[in-house]
Amino acid sequence: MKREFLFSFYETPQGKMLQIQEEKYLRRSITVSCKQTILQIGALEWENEFIDCSLYQKFSILDAEGKGYFEAVKIYGKSYLLPIQSETVDLVIIPHLLEFDEHRFQTMREVERILKPEGEVIIMNFNSLNIWVRLLFVWNKKMSRSWRGHFINRSRVADWLKLLNFEIKTTSEFTLDSFLTTPERFKLGTRSFFSMAYAVRAVKRRYTLIPLTPAKAKPSRLISIASGLESSTHRTKEHD
Repeated sequence: MKREFLFSFYETPQGKMLQIQEEKYLRRSITVSCKQTILQIGALEWENEFIDCSLYQKFSILDAEGKGYFEAVKIYGKSYLLPIQSETVDLVIIPHLLEFDEHRFQTMREVERILKPEGEVIIMNFNSLNIWVRLLFVWNKKMSRSWRGHFINRSRVADWLKLLNFEIKTTSEFTLDSFLTTPERFKLGTRSFFSMAYAVRAVKRRYTLIPLTPAKAKPSRLISIASGLESSTHRTKEHD
């Protein structure tokens, strides 16, 4: 399993601190009604820390191996071929999955397909700008053997969302002691190099094309007046 690195990382002291920050972030980010449909792609096994599965009965976890919090509804399937009807989900959570997904862009297409118009997606990834995160799997032999992922920089995620007609609402950066959320796209700064992970929250936009029909031409008053003058002049000449 490619995501074994993630589970091994959460067992380290730094990973546990990051997990606490991500728990707080997800708890604040789930603002939809408990009657709406929420899908998490990729299990974390500590979903109960940020969502009440008994309250959110339409919360499901899709995982290829059926992992996840035991009280949550499980769906066995591939992220790039979701067994879910189109436009039926209100919120999709993708926690550290795209980095280990060989078909990551196809997964994003599937997310766009199943989301309702104005539905939202939350994506969490490791920060590719953090050198310590990049070298972590080298220092830890257990994680070194399990690392088979690819770091994805935040600008690429933003480009994917834009291509799929998503609008970014907020971006967040996670350090070991806090996380910062801003209502715009990422801005490169000192914090960007120290944050261990980042998150993007975007909304699916559905634009309706309005056909432009040519307006019917109205007869010009000048033409009618000129025609009237011409006809009046013609009658005067005949009378003479």
